[in-house]
Amino acid sequence: MLNMTNFNKSEEFVTFGGATKSSLTPDPCSRAWVEVDSKAIENNSIVLKNFVGKDCLLMAVVKADGYGHGAETVAKAALKGGADSLGVATLEEGIELRKAGLGCQILILGNLINSEELYSSLYWDLVPTISGIREAIICNNVAKSNNKNFNIHLKVDTGMTRLGCSCNEVEELVFKIDCLENVSLKGIYSHLAMADSAHINNNDKTFTRIQLNRFNNVLKALGKRNNFLCRHLANSAGTLSDKHLHFDMVRVGLSLYGYLPTNDFGIDLGLKPALTVKARITLVRDVENGTGVGYGHCFTTQRRSKLAVAAIGYADGVSRALSGKISASIDGVLVPQVGAIAMDQMVFDITSKPEIKVGQVLTLLGTDGEMFISPQKWGYLSGSIPWEVLCSFRNRLPRVVT
Repeated sequence: MLNMTNFNKSEEFVTFGGATKSSLTPDPCSRAWVEVDSKAIENNSIVLKNFVGKDCLLMAVVKADGYGHGAETVAKAALKGGADSLGVATLEEGIELRKAGLGCQILILGNLINSEELYSSLYWDLVPTISGIREAIICNNVAKSNNKNFNIHLKVDTGMTRLGCSCNEVEELVFKIDCLENVSLKGIYSHLAMADSAHINNNDKTFTRIQLNRFNNVLKALGKRNNFLCRHLANSAGTLSDKHLHFDMVRVGLSLYGYLPTNDFGIDLGLKPALTVKARITLVRDVENGTGVGYGHCFTTQRRSKLAVAAIGYADGVSRALSGKISASIDGVLVPQVGAIAMDQMVFDITSKPEIKVGQVLTLLGTDGEMFISPQKWGYLSGSIPWEVLCSFRNRLPRVVT
């Protein structure tokens, strides 16, 4: 029998033949991982629900696997904190939440376009978004053939130029939908295009006002019919910037995860970031002055240096565009990343903190003691946005829920 004896006798002695299942299962924190603070999500839901008030519903947007936090974890914490419903982008995301036992209203924010998808939506009690009469008729036919009623929401394009019907089509479209026997129009909504930058540029703020006016005009044209619809327009930025955008419900994404859409809202709601990205150091080495590091040698040491290799790379969600631009925190001290970020590894210059050893943990994103590294900063440094930064952590990094 082949034995594996560890060099450190204080650690567990393991043999292949007598190994337990647990000893052969990798520790999720052995390489790199994402920590998700479910209590922070719950707190943010409470804060946002209190902010919008009792007369406004709160939809927690948990698409893209809960912005990389884990959709089921986020959904349960948000509902516990007072969220009234959930928003997803795809049919598959909605089904996943139903299978997890969540029974609240779930709105699919993307378009479903064929009878198979819409039948699945009906079967799993998901609410589809409709942008025209074609999908509404399919919904009616699917529901009629199953002797059921189908609840739907209508999307209106007020300036995003993406999904939704034109504003001048709404009145006739609502009339036609109301004539369908097995379909019930329960909501009407639109999507803000520039609210995320409304505090930066007056033109952006003006366009948000234009969209608000267009949406109000659509509702006015519907007369008393709009009083029986759930009306919603605001994303996180709209929710936090102007209560005139709230209507009957708001759809919060980024703020639910603990971040303000821009840095100059001028309010402190007490939102708590819920995500931390960590990686373990797998090698520490000393190198001479003038040593090239990583692919392409885009970094060369300017002194005798101590370098640490961390087991995380762009395959885990850390953009290669961040190469040489970010730092990680260890015990609250920042150490710079150097060289090109590779698929599975990256290198840090720890010359200023030579006591760092193999096995210690680096915090790449999130909170480490008094140190906080934000997705907004990563977005700025990589020419991206915090939404994309967060959604990148959905592949092979295990999540540890705290």
